[in-house]
Amino acid sequence: MKLHVIIASTRPGRVGDQVGEWFAAQAQAHGSFHVRLVDLAEVNLPFLDEPAHPSARKYTHEHTRAWSATIDQADAFVFVTPEYNNGMNAPLKNALDFLYHEWAYKPAGFVSYGGASAGLRAVQMAKQVATTLRMYVVSSGVAISKRQRFEEGRLRPDSGMERAASGMLDELAKVAPAMRSLREAT
Repeated sequence: MKLHVIIASTRPGRVGDQVGEWFAAQAQAHGSFHVRLVDLAEVNLPFLDEPAHPSARKYTHEHTRAWSATIDQADAFVFVTPEYNNGMNAPLKNALDFLYHEWAYKPAGFVSYGGASAGLRAVQMAKQVATTLRMYVVSSGVAISKRQRFEEGRLRPDSGMERAASGMLDELAKVAPAMRSLREAT
């Protein structure tokens, strides 16, 4: 099974890359998935610029066809997302909006980070979009408080984060094979 860990922040000076790399290492060590780290800063999607609705799958731009192929390859996703202004960041929403069928019947989890809420408000918004795209969002997740888990700009994971990551990966590993059978039946 293939797990794509998607880093949602594209902001210069971000910490999302550290969080994404930490989680990808946790997922690799878990052993249930072939892990691919996908960085939206590198994908560099423009704001949605396709003339047809994504459900038509009539892509006119190479960047959309490449994004479609990347997402099609995955059996599961973990979105590493910051919280901006009590919500989901624009690059993540845009990346989700670019496609439709490619997300369907795949499980997803969230690793969030931020201030007082540790990014959980962003996750709540993103879950609404993910379920509309027919993803199954697992209940386990990782929420990281920047005030408690970062020192001098560096991520300092603890055993609680590792247990949360393991629990989410366990759940994704149980759900992903069942979701594959749904995709194959569609």
